[in-house]
Amino acid sequence: MMEIGSTPEMSRIIPMRRLTMAEKAEVQVRRVYDAPLRGDGARVLVDRIWPRGLTKAKAELDEWCKGVAPSTELRKWYSHDPARFEEFSRRYHLELKQREPSTALAHLRELAKARTLTLLTATKQPELSEAEVLAKLLRG
Repeated sequence: MMEIGSTPEMSRIIPMRRLTMAEKAEVQVRRVYDAPLRGDGARVLVDRIWPRGLTKAKAELDEWCKGVAPSTELRKWYSHDPARFEEFSRRYHLELKQREPSTALAHLRELAKARTLTLLTATKQPELSEAEVLAKLLRG
């Protein structure tokens, strides 16, 4: 597993083939607790906090990209309240323009160019998570 900020040589990610300009990046969102699937491609955890009760070995991650995760303040404010998702998304987009998150987002874009990218989150409703917001951004 590679954490953003470590050297690329430490990564287990091996690009299969680069997408052409006409092809869209395949980015999917899944729960980190779900068993890996053959088509997952690069498996990247995008939560700031490590998932409870999950060992690093069982997670079978390629990377933990916590630099792209929402700030603690935003995460606590949102508290996975579906009524706040739209405003959470708006605020999160603003955070992603800051230096560390924008660098991490650029890294995810590069991964998505090479092969399928699976963004992983521990939340029970991945469709209402930062992973979904990121996936929409990466899909363009």
